[in-house]
Amino acid sequence: MTEAALTEFDSLYIDPLIAARPAEPRDSSRLIIINRAGKNTEHKVFSDLPDLLLPGDILVLNRSKVWKAKLPALKPTGGKSELLLIKPESADLKTWSALARKIQPGQTLICRGGAKAVCLRQNPDGSFLFTLSCPLDQAYLEYNAEVPLPQYILKARKKNEAGESETPDDSRYQTVFAAVPGSIAAPTAGFHFTPELLSAIRAKGVEVRYVTLHIGWGTFKPVRGEDPAAHVMLAEECSLSAETADALNSAKGRGRRIIAVGTSSMRTLETFSDESGRLLPGEGQAGLFIYPGYRFKIAGAFLTNLHVPSSAPLYMTAAFAGRNLLFNAYKEAVDKKYRFYSYGDAMFIS
Repeated sequence: MTEAALTEFDSLYIDPLIAARPAEPRDSSRLIIINRAGKNTEHKVFSDLPDLLLPGDILVLNRSKVWKAKLPALKPTGGKSELLLIKPESADLKTWSALARKIQPGQTLICRGGAKAVCLRQNPDGSFLFTLSCPLDQAYLEYNAEVPLPQYILKARKKNEAGESETPDDSRYQTVFAAVPGSIAAPTAGFHFTPELLSAIRAKGVEVRYVTLHIGWGTFKPVRGEDPAAHVMLAEECSLSAETADALNSAKGRGRRIIAVGTSSMRTLETFSDESGRLLPGEGQAGLFIYPGYRFKIAGAFLTNLHVPSSAPLYMTAAFAGRNLLFNAYKEAVDKKYRFYSYGDAMFIS
């Protein structure tokens, strides 16, 4: 039997709860806990996380770093536009796949820094192919481009801005352990960790391991239609080291709990797992779309954020928690005015 779309989440009035700014400090965000066995919820603060962990647990974090992929631009008429760069398509860095609003093949944008971007065609995945008048190399992007914030954050700021953030988005829209540039959207479940909290977690006897998945358009491309099985998940680059695979396989064999932090970490683990639940190291493409009915093979618990309806991360979370239990938890989060989405609060599913 095919699982139906998660349309019940569309009934929740979340717009006023979209977080325009991050919590400061990071670990002061709220934490809703879903206990799958007891089918109940609790409410804590993220800094309480060490109390929820056991010696021998392993946290798996995504160390991908967001790069400056947003390039502001102007239309020939003078109207504002932008390119969200996805990846270079030529060695000379003059041809790129990118997202842009209200663009047609043949149109030209004038990018910040002076580069002219001509739209050649629309790609099969819905993005566009652009040719640039000069290379978009690291120096050009560092000086002219920006870290790309989700549009819903920018809209929330316009609706109800409550003052300037003390920390610039360039540093705050990253995890404190980000190390490998490559994502165009942050692995936001990791936002809540501080160096001090990670130290406290390790002192508890919890092991911390890292994977890498570079978040691209696939993570935030909406899931449309009534049949989730028809959704095509755009592949994203990911890697799992031999050292981490060995550590996780050994831990799993001894009955230790593996906790995936974020949907990107979870998808990486499932991508590199064979049918028996053994992790095989390597580099690859994560094109796996996880929705209710999926059988998870690695993680016994899951830390994530409160997600956008009709998004791939929400479908994965519903698959892990159970859709009814998750929906009831989301209703509770709305009633208690939790902060939603990238800069919002967190959820721990055990």
